[in-house]
Parts: sequence; C-alpha cells; structure tokens
Amino acid sequence: MLSEPKQILVVDDEPNLRRVLGALLTRDGHEVVTAEDGEQALAVLAEHHIDLVLSDLRMPKLDGMELLRRARALDEELPVVLITAHGTVDNAVEALKTGAFDYITKPFDQDEVRTVVRKALRTRDLAEAEATRPVIDSRAAREGARYGIIGHSEGILGVYAVLERVADSPTTVLITGESGTGKELVARALHENSSRRDRPFIKVNCAAIPRDLMESELFGYERGAFTGAVGSKPGRFELASGGTLFLDEIGTIPVEMQVKLLRALQESEFERVGGIRTIRVDVRLVAATNSDLKKEIAAGAFREDLYYRLNVVPIRLPALRERAEDVPLLVDHFIEKFDARLGKQVGAVDPAALALLGRYSWPGNIRELENVIERAVLFADGPTIGCEHLDPEVRGAPDTPVRTPAPASVATGAGPADGLKEQVKAAMSRLERELIVRALDQTRGNVTHAARLLKISRKGLQLKMKELGLRERDERAEA
Repeated sequence: MLSEPKQILVVDDEPNLRRVLGALLTRDGHEVVTAEDGEQALAVLAEHHIDLVLSDLRMPKLDGMELLRRARALDEELPVVLITAHGTVDNAVEALKTGAFDYITKPFDQDEVRTVVRKALRTRDLAEAEATRPVIDSRAAREGARYGIIGHSEGILGVYAVLERVADSPTTVLITGESGTGKELVARALHENSSRRDRPFIKVNCAAIPRDLMESELFGYERGAFTGAVGSKPGRFELASGGTLFLDEIGTIPVEMQVKLLRALQESEFERVGGIRTIRVDVRLVAATNSDLKKEIAAGAFREDLYYRLNVVPIRLPALRERAEDVPLLVDHFIEKFDARLGKQVGAVDPAALALLGRYSWPGNIRELENVIERAVLFADGPTIGCEHLDPEVRGAPDTPVRTPAPASVATGAGPADGLKEQVKAAMSRLERELIVRALDQTRGNVTHAARLLKISRKGLQLKMKELGLRERDERAEA
C-alpha cells in the first residue's frame, strides 16, 4: 500500500466499467473520481489534483488519445493508462509512443490493473524527486538557456558542450547526478536534438518496476507466459525502436536482469518472455543514476561489463549548490511559470531574499528551488518576493522567530520564558491559519490540492484545519 491515498480519475462511457474499476481502486485505498468521457475528464483535471488517469480508448465526444494529448499538455508528468479492446491494441501501442504510461486490454485481470496502477503511481512519486522539464521563454530564454536547460555556470556550459557533440549520434550516454538535478531533462535534450526526434522517446523508471516484472517490462511477453498474461504485449525496447530509450535509476536493475540487458545493448536483439522469436530493434539508449555505480560494482550489485557498455559518454550534472550563479536565472523562470499558473503578478525578488536563495545549499536541487518559488509566489501579497515569503530552512530562521521577550504574566506569575512561549505559539498559529486560508482560496477550496501546495498530507491538513477552527470551511469544500 502507498503511504497516503492517491487521486485516480477513471474515464469510461460504460457505467459498469466505471463502477468495477472504482470499487477495485477504492478497496486498495485510493480516492476515485469518475468521468463519462474525455470532455468531463478535462473538466475534472482543471478542478482537482489527479495523480493518475485510467481511461478507455474509444469514447464519444473526446476519445482517449485526445484526452492523453490534452492531459499531458496540462501536466507532462501525469501518468495516463489507456484501456483498450484486443482489436485496437495497435492504437494503444501508438498511444504509448505518444506518451501514455501503459495500456490494459479488455477483458482485464484485476491483478494486472493493480500492478499497472502501482507502477504508474510509484513512477509519479519518483518523478517528484527529479526536476521537471521547464518550458523556456521570455527572460530565461534571453539569458543563458540552451537545449531547454537553464544556466551559464561552468558546469552547465560543460553539459552544453557534450550535448552539442553527441546529441545526433547513436552513442550510449550515462547521466549521473543527485536527485533533482535534471537528468531526464538532459535525456530529452539528447533525443530532441538528434535525427530521432520524430521517433518515440520512451522512459522507464527502473526503481518503480518490481523485480519479477522487470524482464517483461523491458522486453515484453507472449500470451500465457505467466498468470495474468491474457495477451501478448511489446516491451519498452520494441516501443522505442527507431527512437530513444531512457532508463532512469538504472542502478536498481536486478543483477540477473543485467545480463539480458547487456545482450540487448550489444546485439540489438532479444526475445519476449515466453517467446521464441528473436526481435531486432534500433534503439539509442540513455541511462541515468543518482548512485555511485563503481561502489555498486565493488559490492557485487552491478556488473562491470554493463557499466562500461553504458558509460561510453558520461555526463555529470552538477548539484545546484555547485552552480549558485545559475540560481537567479532559475528563479526568474519559476516566477514566470507560477505567475502564469497561479494568476499572480509577482515579477521580482527582493535582493536580500535573492541572497538567501544563493547561499542555501539546496539538498533537493532544482526541484526544491521550484517548490520554494511556487510557495513564495502563492503567498506573496505584492509584486516582490521578500525574505518572509521563503521557507524557514532557506532563511536559516530559528524555530522561534520572535526575538523580544514578552513581559511576565502578572495573573499567573509566569516568568519571561513562559510569556515568550505563549507569544510564539500565538504567532505561529496566526501564520499557519493565514497560509492554509490562502492555499484554500488559491485552490478554490480543494483540500487535496491545498495539501499538496503546502507539502503536507491531506489528513494532516484536515486535522490542522480542525485545530485552527477552519473545519466548517473543510466541510463546505467536501460538500
């Protein structure tokens, strides 16, 4: 089970299928929203935070393929799983190449649905540890942005130089760097600046795939290969043929699978699970990891021959703390992004706040910076982000921000420390209440979305609302 409920949108014009899938997913602890067609689904996506879309392929008004395109335009990281009949599997495969996470064929096996949903949600969670792919425009585009990457520091200039030389070659590339440094961004830049740009870019987060499913995920399977294999299905290598296969977190692939992966890379051929026919593909492989593969080799967890096959061209992404001169460019970009998304007109950062942003160590790298700026834009009252809008960690602020001791309470005989404690508690309660009210206003009362903005669990937000006397507002939002 996942640590907290996820919001899944089920889209199908058949009421019975909506009920069956809704009941199945609800039993597994998820929160389910349903829609009868693609148009209704888009309306739901506009009003709710959704973690996964499970949609039929053929529907009236707006079909699954068009819903996929529009949903990914709203949120490129949103996983979309399509449900299709056997006669339309080719369309589902085309949808995978367009960006669908996976597909399920009717009649489906409930365990297969659970497996695909679990993989999709796990991939979504892991993606939140990495940098999102920004759309470069206006100020950021004019000041140090190439290949869709923002920066002009020495480390980023080195990345640009390697991209320029190897993007349009079939050479295997290994991208290394901490979580949140933008490894997927570089992988996409390699693909989009190559002659393969019009062919599929297929991403697999290896850390999200259960060990016993890794082989079928990469190489596909034939009907009857294992329980639940009600039909044959191509793997990610087949889907990526002619294009680029991006294997993220490659260090998590089980050792027993590494031999088969090495063969596929060296010979460009493999067999599906349960199959005897050898399949040949033309795939450009890009791999990424945030772990030290040499240490993994020493520990016996990673094959040395596979490492050298992957590490033909290495690209190391510097951590954000190593490229502090890029922080102002990134801040400008994220302000513009969230001004547009949140309907604000912030536009600037106070010099003192910018200095704090430049000094902070950013353990979460670009993703953490993005989150900090999103919240700062959300809570800024005017056109400028000040120090008070930044997270306490970034400010380096103590847990008790009030510095002047309050006078002792005559009525209770309490000392200065007790008076200070009460003053701090009251100030923190006011601040918490203001932040929660603003988040609820910004999300039009959607508690789930507000909790995501505030980076706390939905249950935690509900408890805090009750504590601060905001429960009535919660009940109106849930009505």
